Amino acid sequence: MEFIGTPQEIFWKGSPRDIVFEQAAIQEKLANTQLPCYVMKDFNGRIGVSNTGELVSKGRGLQVLAIANPMTAAQLGDPTFRKDYNLKYAYKTGAMANGIASEELVIAIGKAGFLGSFGAAGLVPNRVSEAIEKIQHHLRTETYAFNLIHSPNEEALEAGAVQLFLERGVHVVEASAFLSLTEHIVHYRVAGLSQNTDGTINIKNRVIAKISRKEVATHFMQAAPDEYLESLLKQGKITAQQAQLAKLVPMADDITVEADSGGHTDNRVLVALLPSIILLRDQLQKKHQFKQKIRIGAAGGISTPASALAAFMMGAAYVVTGSINQACVEAGTSEHVRKLLANVESTDVMMAPASDMFEMGVELQVLKRGTLFGPRAKKLYEYYKQYKSIDEIPTAERLKLEKQVFKKPLEEIWQGCIDFFQKRDPHQIERAKNNPHRKMALIFRWYLGLSSNWANAGTSDRATDYQIWCGPSMGSFNDWAKDTYLEVYQNRKAADLANQIMDGAAYLYRIQTLQLQGLRLADEMCGYVPSEVARIVGV
Repeated sequence: MEFIGTPQEIFWKGSPRDIVFEQAAIQEKLANTQLPCYVMKDFNGRIGVSNTGELVSKGRGLQVLAIANPMTAAQLGDPTFRKDYNLKYAYKTGAMANGIASEELVIAIGKAGFLGSFGAAGLVPNRVSEAIEKIQHHLRTETYAFNLIHSPNEEALEAGAVQLFLERGVHVVEASAFLSLTEHIVHYRVAGLSQNTDGTINIKNRVIAKISRKEVATHFMQAAPDEYLESLLKQGKITAQQAQLAKLVPMADDITVEADSGGHTDNRVLVALLPSIILLRDQLQKKHQFKQKIRIGAAGGISTPASALAAFMMGAAYVVTGSINQACVEAGTSEHVRKLLANVESTDVMMAPASDMFEMGVELQVLKRGTLFGPRAKKLYEYYKQYKSIDEIPTAERLKLEKQVFKKPLEEIWQGCIDFFQKRDPHQIERAKNNPHRKMALIFRWYLGLSSNWANAGTSDRATDYQIWCGPSMGSFNDWAKDTYLEVYQNRKAADLANQIMDGAAYLYRIQTLQLQGLRLADEMCGYVPSEVARIVGV
């Protein structure tokens, strides 16, 4: 350890026994972030560190070289985010669809003082209802969220989810994949508005909107559109008072800026996107003067203490993790998937067509290592763009599809689609009856939709077709976890990862604070290594 900066014009007074000079002891003092950290030079020229003592401007004492004030993980982010959701840290886990963000994961995260979001997207109403019952049973006082995904091709699902959430008392939703507002998300938001006796507005139904584009963020940063309020009022779904109150609050309490993530993503760069959305928020807040300013969180690429700290330093009110939670023991996926994810590098991902927005050409980010889903899904979209019906596909190509991808005749797949949508959304079949191109899309979506289920269930004869949503952050996490207890994927638990990342971010903040003052530390002190001791004792 050396010092190349300008010493402080203050002195340290305290017991010499409280100063440490050995590297291991110094690192222990640095890690104690709830106490201040003083770096000083003794009368023999040695540089030491202490967490105690007092500072004086003059008089006898040791010259102070650098100072770091207390900064714990609980201080990172926006304190109102922690208060409103009753959290320990400003940390949230994302809603990985098809129940990958499982009840077990949400419960474990909630019990540990974090905010978890259940992956309701892609699940039938009965399955979502079961999840609500289980989570509400275990998290009686803790906060939780459910995903509300925009479903432009299956509007009944979105409407049904809102109705279910309202009926079952789900008071926080994570709204994702929205291109603009819909009457359904407005219904959820406004149906929870009331006025307190002091005239203030009570917002019972909170919305955390996940976005990656300014034009989408703008919709959630403003009040509900009059056209939707008038429609809901006519249908008797909201009251006249709620319609008036809706004009005084934004559509979202929180906006999660999603950068280069797994699943639906625009592959945006967080350091460019987050400041733009914060600036947009400030501009619209100045215009609308809402009582409480919308908070802006960061997602996509958050998987290590360094990435979390970077987001907080750019102004994020909270951070959200995704891909790394899928590798945890509580995730609703298979052991095979967890094992694959434990060996992922940042370059082992690719974009592939999304099942829910296939016809629109929307893509999502998936794992390409250990599975052929990505290339096969892209080939299906090429067929969809090139041909107007299944019958137009050349015979040789069709036989290849049936043998290698679908493993069934396509007409048999179509019959399966009919059976599926008759229970889920019969309108889909009606739309495809006299539309061969639409029929082709539904057949191809059969593969895209089931491939994630095969991965979650660990269907052995479909291992080469697993659709595993994954962002490059998974590789960053594996690099950080290497040679620690977290390298073994069976040791990965969502709440432990959250604690390690947040505590590590607080530690790195201290390191950066001292280094900016001219202190140079040994390389092994500059990074945060996951602590199995902290995991065992529950620190």
